[in-house]
Amino acid sequence: MMSGMSAPDEQQVLRVTAEEFAEGATAELGDIEIVDGRVVRRMAQSPVHSRVVRRLAGMLEAARRNGGPCMVVDSDVAARFADAESASADRRLNVRYPDIWIRDCEPYDVNTVREHVLLVVEVTSESTIDADINDKRIQYATAGIPRYLIVRLDQKEDRIEEIEEYRLDWSGRRYAAHTVHRRVLLLDDPVEATIPFDVLEQP
Repeated sequence: MMSGMSAPDEQQVLRVTAEEFAEGATAELGDIEIVDGRVVRRMAQSPVHSRVVRRLAGMLEAARRNGGPCMVVDSDVAARFADAESASADRRLNVRYPDIWIRDCEPYDVNTVREHVLLVVEVTSESTIDADINDKRIQYATAGIPRYLIVRLDQKEDRIEEIEEYRLDWSGRRYAAHTVHRRVLLLDDPVEATIPFDVLEQP
């Protein structure tokens, strides 16, 4: 039984330890993330959000160079990030499901995959924007992921307003703003790609 289930004062707040996660205790809970040991349910996303994630992942995959370094493009796959600094075992675990990442071809392991990610992408929504621009940015930088893209949708989630690109300052393990892409995403690493926003948005 997960730890939150046995604490009457926490009621609907479910908590899970690293050991429980490893044993598959969250498998029946559906779409969730784990933040400082707390189970957070992920909300259903808009059609445009889903379309942008799907198409951008496909275009990044197609941009991999023949004969270049082996890279894998994944979407919505679990990665464990640094444990929170807490003395309580059920308040430490952090597991995220980034919208997209590009990683090297080392065998996948949820506990270590963060060390192999070259680029991570989050597409904002009303329910995720605070975490995307704050919590996740800190977690991804601390993990040493070299590049982070935040795809900002407009308030109605009908189109892409801009894509913010951050690059890691290795000396402080924090992200520095590199550029803001408008109308077209131009990438030079880890893949080279020119991707117009309207190609990602259109039905």
